[in-house]
Amino acid sequence: MPSYESSDGSALHYDDVRRKGSDGDNCPVILLAGGAARHPSYLGDLAGLSDRHRLIVPHLRGVGRTAAPDTEERGSFWTQADDIEHLRVHLGLDRVVLVAHSAGTRLAIAYAAQFALRVARLVLITPPAAYLVDEPSDARTLSEKRRGDSIFDAAFAALEAGPQTVDDDGFNAWQQESAPAGYSTWGATERSHATMGRWSLPATKAYFSVPPPRDLPARLGQVLAPVLVIAGAEDCLTGLAPVTALARLFPTGECVVIDGSGHYPWVEQPAAFRGAIDAFLEQPSKSATTSA
Repeated sequence: MPSYESSDGSALHYDDVRRKGSDGDNCPVILLAGGAARHPSYLGDLAGLSDRHRLIVPHLRGVGRTAAPDTEERGSFWTQADDIEHLRVHLGLDRVVLVAHSAGTRLAIAYAAQFALRVARLVLITPPAAYLVDEPSDARTLSEKRRGDSIFDAAFAALEAGPQTVDDDGFNAWQQESAPAGYSTWGATERSHATMGRWSLPATKAYFSVPPPRDLPARLGQVLAPVLVIAGAEDCLTGLAPVTALARLFPTGECVVIDGSGHYPWVEQPAAFRGAIDAFLEQPSKSATTSA
């Protein structure tokens, strides 16, 4: 597994995913997993995205092959933006295309806020947005539509109770109990996907150990790179209204809502997901400073 050295001397590992016989050497994409601190194997290759792009998938601090940091602060999403910058340099890229899912969008946003000129494109998949926007969440309204189904009722109860544990095994067991809440349906595909990618409880705590600056929403107005927000129409984890509102913080932000999808649109609606992300990644560059 390839690795690179970050500013504190740590060896940070990543997967380099290139489908044989594809044109995936064009436009490398750095793909950031959520969880938080979930092994990136649950992303797969985003419904075959590696057939068009080389995917660079970091193992974040304390996850997979990358060791836990010496301090919690070094493992925070805000501080790990520096790791992504060192990865950019290591890859020899002038600017980066970042694609991130869920809690991984916090890291992508932190990077964009701190290294705005180094972002070529930014894709935020079902991002938590309550910490950035004032739009009231409609997650409870969406979840009410599923009440009465025993599987979803049990999942929502577990989600609301939170993890009652101090170890990794208990934390992962709770994630499995609450997993159905992240999908619009609970068929064989969803059940199989929910078992992929183990969480690290210490890395999760470290990830949220440093609050972002209060002016972060304002800073996003300085990110001139094209930004795509992908929302699940039935995402009971983030809600829909705050996610669509997030796109409006970026000068060139746009939002695509995937019908029939919860928190994992590439799993539940792969064709619609690929249609949205392919069109965005392959469109000509736009600039917020270009006059009409």
